[in-house]
Formats: sequence, C-alpha cells, structure tokens
Amino acid sequence: MYLTVAIIGRPNVGKSTLFNKLAGRKTALVHDTPGVTRDRKEVFADFKDISLKLIDTAGFETGSEQSIEERMNLQTQRAIKQADVCLFMIDARTGLHPYDETFANIVRQSRKPVILLANKCEGKTQEQSIFEAYKLGLGEPVPFSAEHGLGFEDLYDFLKKYAPQNNQEDNLQQTEDKSERAIDLAVVGRPNVGKSTLVNALLHDERMLTGPEAGITRDAVKTAWSFKGQKINLVDTAGLRKHSKVSDSLEKMSAASTKHAAFMAQVVVLVLDADAVLDKQDLTIARQVIDEGRALVIAVNKWDIADRQKTLQRLNDKLQTSLTQVTGIPTITVSALKKEGLDKLMNAVLNIYKKWNTRLPTAPLNKWFADVMDQNPPPLGKNKRRIKLKYITQAKTRPPSFYIFSSNPEGLPDSYLRYLTNNLRDTFNLGGVPIRITVRKSDNPYA
Repeated sequence: MYLTVAIIGRPNVGKSTLFNKLAGRKTALVHDTPGVTRDRKEVFADFKDISLKLIDTAGFETGSEQSIEERMNLQTQRAIKQADVCLFMIDARTGLHPYDETFANIVRQSRKPVILLANKCEGKTQEQSIFEAYKLGLGEPVPFSAEHGLGFEDLYDFLKKYAPQNNQEDNLQQTEDKSERAIDLAVVGRPNVGKSTLVNALLHDERMLTGPEAGITRDAVKTAWSFKGQKINLVDTAGLRKHSKVSDSLEKMSAASTKHAAFMAQVVVLVLDADAVLDKQDLTIARQVIDEGRALVIAVNKWDIADRQKTLQRLNDKLQTSLTQVTGIPTITVSALKKEGLDKLMNAVLNIYKKWNTRLPTAPLNKWFADVMDQNPPPLGKNKRRIKLKYITQAKTRPPSFYIFSSNPEGLPDSYLRYLTNNLRDTFNLGGVPIRITVRKSDNPYA
C-alpha cells in the first residue's frame, strides 16, 4: 500500500524540483520558465519507510474557458481528487501571490489533508513570507528548500501521520507485482500528429492534456496500464521537430526527454499524420529507433479524414525506398479521435514484442546457416581466397543478436551481411525487428 501525494501550487514555486528529489532521480523537467509542467506526472518512490505515489501537477493559472490554462487546471483538480495528501507549495522568496490564495480556496474545498511548504526558504530574509502564509488557512507553514534539501525531516514527520501501515501480505503482493515484467511502450512522432489523443484513447481516460495547439506535451509522461492481461508502461512524449529548428533551451530539454524515453523503451509506436506520412523528420525518428535496437510499430493516425488510397501508396513507397534497414515493419491505420483501430494497434505491439524477444534454437539456426552457405557462398577476401564462415550462435535477444565465427572476418563485405540478415529475418519470421549480426574471429586451436 502506498500514500498518494499531489504536489500543487502556482507556477515556478519548485514543484518539479521536489518531485525529482522525492523520486530520487530527474524524472520531471525543471526549467526557469514558469509553467513547464503541463500534464500531471506520476511516479512511485520510497521516502525512508513510506511508500509514495507522487503526482507532479501544473501550476495554477487563470484562463478563459477551453484555454490551455483552464485544461491544465482541470488536470490539477483531478490530481487533488486522487490524492490522499496534498503538498501545497509557495515561494517564500517572492511572498504570497493572489494565485496562492485562489488555489488555497480550491484545496480547502477538497477537504483533503494539506501540508503547506514555504519553499526556497534558505535564509532569514524569507521569515516575513512564512508569517504571511498563515493567512492561507492551511495550517502551519513548513520552512523548506527542495533544491538544498532543507525541511525534509519535518516533511517526513507530517507524511508519516497519513501513511498506511503495510502488513506482510501487502509486501508479498507488491513483490509478486514487481516480478511481472511490463512492456515499456513509448509513443513518439512530430508535434500535433495526435500522440496524446492516442494515449488517452488507449487508456479510456483524459489522462493527457490535448488540444488544437501544437507542442502541448513538454515532458515524457509514463502511465501504468494493461492490455489483455499484459502490463504496459505507456509513455506519451513531446513532439520532435527538425534539429535545426530547435533553438529554445526548454524545447531542447523536451526533445532530450523524448529521445531518452524512446531509446529506453522496448517497443516504440511512431505516430504519423495521414496527410503527411513518413516525411523527412518521421524517417529520422524511425531510423534512430531502429539504430537503438528498439521494436518499431507505425501508426497512421487521422485515418477517418485521410485520402486512403493515396496515403497507403505513399507509405509503402517510403518504406521500400527509405527504411531498408528493417523490412516488414507493421503499419496500422488508426483514428485516435474516433477510437478506431486501437485493438489492432496493440495486437501488433504484443506481436512485435514477442519477436523482439525471440531466441532461436541452435540446431535450426545452424542448419539455416549451412543451407544459406550452399546457396550463396561468401565472396573472395582481400587475399583472393574465399572467406570461410564456420558457424553462427545467438548472443542475446532484445533485439535478436548473433555472432558468426570466421578465421578471416575482416574481408566480409557489408552487402553479404545484409543478405544474411534479410534471409534470417524471412526464414524465422522476424519481420519488423532489428537484427544485429557481428562477425568475430575464431580462436586458433593450435595457439
């Protein structure tokens, strides 16, 4: 059992800094720009002997109905409703702000327990702000500094009062849950192709902030989920623009967060806009995913309004000419808005994940190797003698990786390795999965 804690407050008071400190790692983006956090971000962490589910939230801002600020506020209110305890943060350096008082009213109405943290309280100059904080009606303010680690003992004492008591049965259940491996699934693509809408459609929940504005998502947000009994860590990411167009430091941080999420995932869904499938930026993202050895699924979104025949023709042409490293990448047409094609997409994810984990038996693998040698022997090496390839073995899975042993591996051309790779993929039904083959020099038995 864990204690659900929502970290709330107006923009730029240090919520994400505290979130990262309690999580024990830099999970949320931290930047001087106010309002960096937009979606609520969740992570499980241990604070000494207290098991926490932390929720980082967007800063409270006023905005017109249907504005992005209003949608952010609704996400924050959902976090408050979900929480067992709220950590209400104010900035002790700048003092109380009208937003603090407005937000305090919302928190009081929720009737949730509140711990008031006067953050950025490193010196005596902030004492006046601490006294001012009493007027919020949220109890005694805790002098605190998330960045410098001040006040964490007091915070622990307050949280301990609300922490559930775990019994032995609960601990056993948590151990069993951790033993079941979840698939890390990242959803990536250019801005405004519908990534967050797709994630919400899969979750059947307005979990991610969406809207007509491009680039709403700024940080990679992971959500625990399951499909057909398979646990999945579903990660929504910020849109990736061309590297040359990214100059703002915050966008660079968002891009780095997206790439880290994609390269650490096991399966990556590349979302395309049906009106512009596999343009140059899409191809760049796809190649990077494949080079990192991740399993790739392509989702063509907005299929309900697409010129279908033209889109499919363009997609097939691009795959055949521009993504030759991996053949057979599954491509699924979906409409995130209409919730169409989602089961088909997830079935493709589970199938490609199974292939990505494939371990081939040694006997069939070496029989294939002998047959392919007979059909198309290796070419002559630099010394005008035919290169002798002795045997093959699978080194690892995720992705499938193989060693071929040879007495003269240096002269084997890349074209022959591509031939072996494609033949292996076709023979053992590994379409869509990156395969790595390394030729190694065999040991001299007389050495």
